[in-house]
Order: sequence, then C-alpha cells, then structure tokens
Amino acid sequence: MPDLTDQGGPVRPGEALDAAAVTAWLATHLPDLQGLPEVTQFAGGASNWTYRLRYPHHDLILRRPPAGTRAKSAHDMAREFHVQQALKPVFPWVPTMVALCTDEAILGVQFYVMQRIPGLILRGRLPATLRLDPHQARQLCLNWVDKLAELHAVDVRTPGLAELGKGTGYCQRQIAGWSDRYEKARTWNVPSYAGVRAWLHEHTPADVATCVIHGDWRLDNTVLDPADPTRILGVLDWEMATLGDPLMDLGNALAYWVQADDGFLMRTTRRQPSHLPGMLTRQEVVARYLQRTGRTVDNWAFYEVYGLFRLAVIAQQIYYRYHHKQTRNPAFRTFWILIHYLHWRCRSVIARGHS
Repeated sequence: MPDLTDQGGPVRPGEALDAAAVTAWLATHLPDLQGLPEVTQFAGGASNWTYRLRYPHHDLILRRPPAGTRAKSAHDMAREFHVQQALKPVFPWVPTMVALCTDEAILGVQFYVMQRIPGLILRGRLPATLRLDPHQARQLCLNWVDKLAELHAVDVRTPGLAELGKGTGYCQRQIAGWSDRYEKARTWNVPSYAGVRAWLHEHTPADVATCVIHGDWRLDNTVLDPADPTRILGVLDWEMATLGDPLMDLGNALAYWVQADDGFLMRTTRRQPSHLPGMLTRQEVVARYLQRTGRTVDNWAFYEVYGLFRLAVIAQQIYYRYHHKQTRNPAFRTFWILIHYLHWRCRSVIARGHS
C-alpha cells in the first residue's frame, strides 16, 4: 500500500530554517537528538510557517510566524503552544507539545516544536492512489462535524483554558475587531466592505454560549488514518483558538466549504475535497451540527456573512504582506481578486437573507 501520510515538501525560497540553531536549542529538551534533521515544509504556510524536522529518533513539527509585519494579536507562538498544552488532556486529538522557544536570538522569532501526528491530510485534490466512495466521504464529513461539536462541549473551566476568553460579548467584539483589522490591512485595489460591515454590526446577536472554539476548523487541518480516511487522528492549527460563540466557529468553518454545485469562482478557492460525491452541503453541515449539539438558530445568514467577511480579512492581511513586498510567495499575488469575490458573496447572502 502506498504511503499516504503527509510528508511536506521542499522549503520555499526565502523561508529556509537554520536547522543547526534549532537543533542546538532543542537538544536541551531532547537530549537524545542525533545530528541535523531532514527539513521539509508543508504546503499551507499562508499564515504561520510549518516545518517537519526528521531526526533518527524523533519526528517533529516546528511552527513559527512568517517574515514581515504581522498583526499584533496574530502569530502568538506562546499562546498557541499553551492552548494546545492545556487542551491535550481533555481533547486528545491535539498534538503533543515538546517545547516553546521565546528566545528570538535562535531564529529571529518565537517558535515552538511538537510531535508530528503521522497521517493523511486531505487538500484540494485527493492523492492519486486514494479513492473515497460516497459513503466514505459522507462518513468523514459527519465525523468532522461531530468532532467540532465535541470540541465545543469541552469544559471551559479546564485549567489553562478559562483565561483564554474575555467573557460575554464575543460576537460584538469579533465584528468590531475584524472590521478594524480590515481597515488597517486594506490596499487600494480592494472594496471597502462598508455595507457588509454595517449590516453585520446591525444584525449582531447575543452569544449563544461560551465554548472552546478552534477558529480555523477545516478538513485540511485534520489528520486522518490512511487505513481508514474517515477516522480523525488529530486536529492541527490552533492559532486562532479561544473561548467564544460556537456558531461563529461553525460560520468560520463553512466560509471555506465549497460544495459541488458552487459557481466557478467559488470552486477556485477550494482547499479541501468538500465537493466529492457524498460530502454534505453547507446546509446539511449546519443541520448535523445543530442536531448533535441541541442548539437552534434563526438567523444563520449572520454567521455565514461573518465567516465570509473574516475570511476576507485574513486573506487581505496576507495579501498586504505580498503587496508591500514583505513576502515573495507567488501564491498570494492574486488574493486581491479573492477579496472582491468574497465581498460579492457577502452581499449575495445578505440579499437573499439565508444560506
């Protein structure tokens, strides 16, 4: 059987890792390290850069911020490390943390190292040797939704988690915060989103609950069992995890969810195989989540528009770095077109009043 585990690929130009410096520091935490690691880089990297460090007796992942100007509250390696460390005992699909480096003399930034979860990560295209029949695709999707519901059921009083949030008013803070971030990252070639932001502000509901939320729940942030691709082994990328409203988390997740009958422009944004026969539609994902959690919602359009707007802000923050030559990654060159497209989608949802 071919090896379907996610291996990483060549390190991108300008993003090389000083393996010798990392190893010297890491040896104080793992005394049995031998030699320098084989270093590969994972294909995502739009936000934090992620590397695999393969030593003779250790298979590790290193996470660090990107180069260039960064949002003040983003790319907080210490926070990301401690969130996962606190979650691990109560949500075992979190990776095991190894060590956090706050000494910026090592790499010029803070970073952390964790154990790699060997497994399959599904991206826009399935590996050539993998087939998911409609039954398997549906079961994977159901498991993915159910795992989110399970995360939202974690006791927020767990040590290390209670201090993550700021209490009630999460929905209002998110609309204000993401609006401010968009203003700061806006470039001349993208829309103002003034009407969308005004609509979100006017229609912001009260929080339905305060839960541990992931903030970036996607199929390509889950590690699957290669022998049974419907089985989730791990959940990655906890950069945006916090305490907040669970329906906002679901809205964020569905901003990335591209289904088979979506239009051409939307299909170009797909980063996960959510279009496969058997996969749930966005409406079915919401219905499954509400069934599993017992929650109800009468204004889903708000959560859908919020998720799309937040995605636009994240993409614009990335594009801002490219626009100002703080990164050379060519994948970001046309992100300004995506910002226009997401603006159109927001306005479309507002116009029809439902998802």
